[in-house]
Amino acid sequence: MHWTYACPACGAFLNPGESVILVGVQDDRRTLMAFNPEPGNYEIHVPPHTHVLPGTRWEFLCPVCQKNLAMAENENLCALDLIEGEARRRVLFSRVAGEHATLVVADKKVTGYGEHAPTYVNFFLQMKHLL
Repeated sequence: MHWTYACPACGAFLNPGESVILVGVQDDRRTLMAFNPEPGNYEIHVPPHTHVLPGTRWEFLCPVCQKNLAMAENENLCALDLIEGEARRRVLFSRVAGEHATLVVADKKVTGYGEHAPTYVNFFLQMKHLL
C-alpha cells in the first residue's frame, strides 16, 4: 500500500519517495529525518553522526513551510495528514525518541499502533472534540 503524507498547515506532500521527510530539531541540532510511512513501523534514517537518544523530545517541522507539527492539545504528539484517494485522515505520532506510538484518526475512531499507543488513544477518547 502507498501511504501519502501531507503537512496539515501548507498541504505539501512529505514523502516524494519511500520515506516521510521532516526537519528534526533537538536543542541546537537541526537535521533532516526520514521515517517509514507505514503506521507502526518505527524505522528512521538520519544523517551520519546524528544521534537520536531514547527519551529525548524532538520538534518536527515541515521541510516546506517550516511549521512546527506539534499538537497544542498534547505536547508529546505531532500531526500529519494521511491521504488515500479523496480521503484524508489525521496521523499523530510521538515526538519522544524511542516511544512507539502512532494514532490514525478517521471517522471519529482512533486506531493505535505501537506499544505506547494506548496512553494516547485513551487521551483522545476523552477529548472527543479532536475526533
